Amino acid sequence: MNSASTAPLSSLDLLASPTEAQPAGGAAARESERLSLLDDPQEWPVFGRRCDDTGPSEVPSEAAASGPWESQVVLEGMHCAACALTIEQALLAVPGVMEAQVNAATHRARVVWQPAQVAPSRWMSAVGAAGYRALPARDAFTVELRQQEQRRALWRLGVAGFCMMQVMMYAWPAYVASPGDMTDDMAQLLRWASWVLTLPVMLFSCSPFFRNAWRDVRQRRISMDFPVALGMAVTFVVSSAATFDANGPLGHEVYYDSLTMFVFFLLTGRWMELRLRDRTAGALEALMNRLPDSVERRSADGQFERVAVRRLVVGDVVRVLPGEGFPADGEVLEGETLVDEALLTGESRPVHHAMGSQVTAGSHNLSAPVLVRVARLGADTRFAEIVTMMEHASMDKPRLALLADRLARPFLLAVLAAAVLSAAWWWSVDPGRALMVAVAVLIVTCPCALSLATPAAMLAAAGALARQGVLVRNLQALEALAEVDQFVFDKTGTLTRDGMTVQAMRVRPGFDPGLALRLARGLAAHSLHPVSRSVHSAAGLSPALHKLGLALGDLAPAVMDQVREVSGSGLEGRANLFGHGEASYRLGSASWCHLSPAEMARAGDLQQVYLADEQGWLATFDLQEDVREDAAEAVRHLQALGVGVALLSGDRAASAGRVAGQVGIERFHGDCAPADKLAIMREAQREGHHVAMVGDGLNDGPVLAGAHVSFAFGNAVPLARSRSDFVVMGGQLSRLPDTVALARRTLRVVRQNLIWAAGYNAICVPLAVVGWLPAWLAGLGMALSSLIVVLNAARLSLPSLSLRSQ
Repeated sequence: MNSASTAPLSSLDLLASPTEAQPAGGAAARESERLSLLDDPQEWPVFGRRCDDTGPSEVPSEAAASGPWESQVVLEGMHCAACALTIEQALLAVPGVMEAQVNAATHRARVVWQPAQVAPSRWMSAVGAAGYRALPARDAFTVELRQQEQRRALWRLGVAGFCMMQVMMYAWPAYVASPGDMTDDMAQLLRWASWVLTLPVMLFSCSPFFRNAWRDVRQRRISMDFPVALGMAVTFVVSSAATFDANGPLGHEVYYDSLTMFVFFLLTGRWMELRLRDRTAGALEALMNRLPDSVERRSADGQFERVAVRRLVVGDVVRVLPGEGFPADGEVLEGETLVDEALLTGESRPVHHAMGSQVTAGSHNLSAPVLVRVARLGADTRFAEIVTMMEHASMDKPRLALLADRLARPFLLAVLAAAVLSAAWWWSVDPGRALMVAVAVLIVTCPCALSLATPAAMLAAAGALARQGVLVRNLQALEALAEVDQFVFDKTGTLTRDGMTVQAMRVRPGFDPGLALRLARGLAAHSLHPVSRSVHSAAGLSPALHKLGLALGDLAPAVMDQVREVSGSGLEGRANLFGHGEASYRLGSASWCHLSPAEMARAGDLQQVYLADEQGWLATFDLQEDVREDAAEAVRHLQALGVGVALLSGDRAASAGRVAGQVGIERFHGDCAPADKLAIMREAQREGHHVAMVGDGLNDGPVLAGAHVSFAFGNAVPLARSRSDFVVMGGQLSRLPDTVALARRTLRVVRQNLIWAAGYNAICVPLAVVGWLPAWLAGLGMALSSLIVVLNAARLSLPSLSLRSQ
């Protein structure tokens, strides 16, 4: 291999070689060697982040490595809630592991660990010792591993299906033949043929069940694979005994057709469940893996070379081609294109970007190549913050899911006890029949549907919301949101935009209004103050200009010299205008412009900014908060859902009342300190209301934390986002009623799943105990129970079903 032309491999790339979940012999040594590569602190940010107040560190220093780290890993070899509990216990038993959360629906784990006490290879090896395999998440090869898992599952399913059809062909004569139609030798030959065809099913198709069951026996625990493997083994042993000795104590009946059918149905259900899991729960992972693996970087000689994204540094210039994702936040240097920013803003329409505009990591270039200067990388990007929130959400366990996890292992022990008791009851009647009844009980009582009922629905809903620009930070909040009957809004930055609009302007008699606006815009262009930006854009002033016969596009800002800004007062500069000569102008407060009280015309609760020249007052601009265009619609739809709406604002009561009236809110409170907002919300909670709070400011932190459910906007301050359960990335209030409607639908689906799982066991277990449910039908019921739960949950991920209008 030519090392000069090949990018160096990361240690994570070396981990990508496919192996089975339980390495043995030399494979175990190679696995240990590969895991040791992850002990390099340079690799930690690829699949984790620091857990401290300063945020994630891209390349850990010695000081950074001393603090706790949070890592995300993908798990191989697990199938049920009992597996998840086993892995959690194995991780928590490792000194230095502070927290461990395993999600049975997504097959992912979140591990918080202390680098001073334990290395990643140590706690990953503990997962391997428990019989599973942990792989770093957030890497490209996880997709390949999922594909390999699907291919192996499809091969096992294919072998089981082919052998099942052949065995059924050999079993059919025994079902339809009349006495005397077949000789004993012919019947025995068909049995031997069925036994031979069942061997590939047992040795290949069933190998994961037996391997996992043996793992459970060695470690003295139980998972769903143990009763399943036990049922398969018992059925094969009984049938083999009847084949080798038809007059033996286990009878002369063979059950190869039931066994192969059961295995085929079970593998079909697991394969379809695997595919659906990748489409529903895996939707979150698909959104999180939007960064490209490599990008074209401009070298010192002006040529472009393709390098791994992890090799970029701030200041690099990269070329992003159509169809590629942006690897970092940065500024467009050359070209213009359309960009898909759906994940970041929830806006499905492409956004136009030209030279000088800012692009964000995770968005996708759609139409033309552009050159971008890298400004922020890795953990410093907005995309990294989104990924962290989504990972936390995918690992979260709602209350109902935790209950199912706690019940899974006792339930399996009860299944084994029921199977033993059933076999004992039937043994005196027919030993062969007794064992097959026990097999049916072992197979039909599957807790997989119960353990998947809640997380499958919650994750499907979280994926649907993420595609709409609403990130779920806490899955439990979906359950709480379904019960919410009151929404409380902050005003500034939530119902209104951050900026203001110029509602009207008045000028000194005899002075040209267009010239006054040009002067004001010229001064305002030199400031980043929200009021200055509003005057410079003159947003909202178009109707007033139209009455004067003016157009904003014809009123270019005047050129200003010697401009200075005084904080809290305003701006001052000089302009040389044709017909007016050179003069000094001021824009700002009344005192800054030296106005007398008589010159300050009031406009209710509107804020005013003034323009003055050397002779005194020149113009007044009335500013008003810009209410979001979808605020009234969002309030109306929330009320249509039976949700009460209130407004709490720290602004003046008159201003709060004006905004409340514009959006259709009847109950409002102004002049509220943070403690006042919290007290008002607590009073509503004491009255029995379930309250959701929507805010974006620093002073909203306490009330966001105290609400049953909280929403923050994507441009909110970090404290507001950290205290919220949902983050609305695009600032679209119309997403709120959509989220409420989807949360209610999600809770209905969860209840449907739980009712189905409980009802299935309540009906089928008695049938199996009395011997009315054959093994093949028990296998079909077991597969269908989990499949129906996942299919029902998958409905939530369909875009047409996530809208309140459906």
